[in-house]
Amino acid sequence: MSFSIITKDELARVMGNNECCREAELAALIKTNGTILPIKDNQAVLSINTESAALARKSFLLLKEIFQICAHIQVKRKRRLRKNNIYIVRISLPADASRVLEKLRMLDDKSQLKEAIPGGLVRKECCRRAYLRGLFLGSGSINNPSSNYHLEITSSSENYGREICRLLQRFNLHPGLIARKNGFVAYLKEGGQIADYLNIIGAHTALLDMENIRVYKGMRNQVNRLVNCETANLSKTVNASLNQLKTIKFIASTLGIGKLPLPLRQVASARLAYPDASLRELGELIEPKISKSGVRYRLEKLEEIAQQYLLNQGIFSLKEKIHQ
Repeated sequence: MSFSIITKDELARVMGNNECCREAELAALIKTNGTILPIKDNQAVLSINTESAALARKSFLLLKEIFQICAHIQVKRKRRLRKNNIYIVRISLPADASRVLEKLRMLDDKSQLKEAIPGGLVRKECCRRAYLRGLFLGSGSINNPSSNYHLEITSSSENYGREICRLLQRFNLHPGLIARKNGFVAYLKEGGQIADYLNIIGAHTALLDMENIRVYKGMRNQVNRLVNCETANLSKTVNASLNQLKTIKFIASTLGIGKLPLPLRQVASARLAYPDASLRELGELIEPKISKSGVRYRLEKLEEIAQQYLLNQGIFSLKEKIHQ
């Protein structure tokens, strides 16, 4: 199962402690997955459609606990492409449907679902958390954090998408909103923000799993950075050593190492004898021992001597000539 499905299965088993929280969560489920079906005499029935058996069961329980309504559950099987079943939680009596929608303050003047989040339902922080949980259950998804960080909630309209963003902002989250083919999407892309959201809606097991993955990824990235740094330093050291060897061999074939001052002759001989040694190791080989900076200074003097020799010969592309 995907990380998104696992997270939703966990949340489908989380029930709010207070009736106000359950009402807020149910309202979000109806808004995202609900359908109002008109029948005769300006009456309508209400259904909640989902591919999750756990979410269908939760919707059924919320209706029963809050409104004492025993809804009907219908299962439609998808035959094409072997897709999941569709679970339909239906309130068949128009009077019951009206009672639910009126108490949850969800209908506008045209008896359609409001675009706005009913302010009375999210007045308390606990209810705002419950509403966000219902939003994720109804139209949310989350990527596996081992690949990349992305959580989104789909909305049928831009106005409602902005309402969702404002609700997220009340928890110091910073969502984005983009248009998609079938609506608008409020999204979070930063790992810490997504972790905060999971904590807000009560997905604590998913949160722990995500944090474990984040720690592992952080350690892996740190190791990769260290390896890359060591590789770059090693490459730099090897290239520098090769250039030093070429310079010293050039001096040996032209001026002769024996004509160099003793300090420079010592460093040149040590480098020729130990081409893979670091500057610190070269300093340890010389008597008396000298520091890493002392070795570097003497190697630079050798480079200057070689370059001056070439200048005297009328050759101006110095390093290219020495290191070719």
